[in-house]
Amino acid sequence: MVSCSICGKRACYHRRYSGQRFCAEHFVEYFEGKVKKTMLRYRMLARGERIGVAVSGGKDSLTLLRILSKLAEKLNLELRAILIDEGIANYRKETVERARRFCRELGIPLEVFSFKEHFAYTLDEMVKLSRRNACTFCGVFRRKLLNDAARELGCEKLATGHNLDDEVQAIVMNYLRGDLERLVRLGIDAGSEQLVPRIKPLMEMPEKEVALYALLSGIPASFDECPYAEQSFRTEVREMINRLEENNPGIKFSILRGYQKLLPYLKTYQAKALRNCKTCGEPSSGERCRACLLLEELSRAA
Repeated sequence: MVSCSICGKRACYHRRYSGQRFCAEHFVEYFEGKVKKTMLRYRMLARGERIGVAVSGGKDSLTLLRILSKLAEKLNLELRAILIDEGIANYRKETVERARRFCRELGIPLEVFSFKEHFAYTLDEMVKLSRRNACTFCGVFRRKLLNDAARELGCEKLATGHNLDDEVQAIVMNYLRGDLERLVRLGIDAGSEQLVPRIKPLMEMPEKEVALYALLSGIPASFDECPYAEQSFRTEVREMINRLEENNPGIKFSILRGYQKLLPYLKTYQAKALRNCKTCGEPSSGERCRACLLLEELSRAA
């Protein structure tokens, strides 16, 4: 029997990059403690804040919601769950219902904002109208709608369920594309009062640890992948990094720490100052924001 490094009971998880083994009880304890330390280290939360929590019904967002709900009373936090319904047939409806049930269980209000209502098209309709892949539309419009929703609800911060794998994939994708602009913005506030500051409490937790925590904690999360995921460049990068991690345990943390060491130097790069989009007035690095340009493209194609 493989034993827990802490209590000697049967272990359910071996953390290869540190050599530690955990039983179910001590894994949950370790996971919650590390997330809290991450939030403290990066000063993510302040007492009495209203926090918008982006939820999707998946393991990452519902895990985040559970942990924040445990801290809410202690820190006098007001949590508001925000769900973006992109309009993906045979996928989003079930995850919306999972999120609704879980929010009711936790006593946290849930607000649903849809692509169809705000942009006139579902994601499925956007894909049919354009040669672009779904991730292009989804990334731009989700970011915009999450920010608009958090601002509308009066949230001082927006918490997202990005885990270590998500962060590392974003870093490597921007390196490979030579996109210094996005690489800089990934690690700093965008610098506009109209953009609600984002926090990522799970940013140092590997995806498989988030999944295990959700299972051990009885969180009714969906583990289904978006049907459009295979179209994305991120999927190729994810597979490459996972192969590296398999042969070199800890490489994901190394990529994150390396980026954090580079960040002070990256900040000297003169990123384009944000201005207001001349169409919608929202923050943009160009005369018109990406969302307005894509909406105009869809209108022409309709």
